[in-house]
Amino acid sequence: MIPLLTGIDRDHRLRSGLTGYLAAVSAAVDVGEESCTVDLDAPASAYIALDLRLPRHPGRDTALLWDERHGWAFAMETHSGEDLLVLGYLGGELVPAPAHVRGFVAAVRAGASGHPDPPDLRGSRFDLVERLGAHRRVIVNWRGRP
Repeated sequence: MIPLLTGIDRDHRLRSGLTGYLAAVSAAVDVGEESCTVDLDAPASAYIALDLRLPRHPGRDTALLWDERHGWAFAMETHSGEDLLVLGYLGGELVPAPAHVRGFVAAVRAGASGHPDPPDLRGSRFDLVERLGAHRRVIVNWRGRP
């Protein structure tokens, strides 16, 4: 017997849900999908380069970071090229509505800092895939088929 939902199926569902979610969030924060990257290793994570600079740090690029443990964080590039400097976490939900993420970006831009400590929002990988299900997009294989 072969189980209907194999590891490959779960990975595909995670990838299609997370890429669809990132597309929706990137549109909500007014950047294109070319500004997004995703890493499906555990913990799954994502990066969205933002097209804005903070008035208090005009020479530094900003980004949104997401991972399946802490949810969304607003970060700033450092001058030294080291890891990003997290300025604050959104908290609350692991997969909030894209409009909620847009509000978080606007609040940080206006001077709010978000939560200073990373929240523990992790759950099961199955739960994450289910939450991302509403954003699932069809991923086409190299033959042009879903």
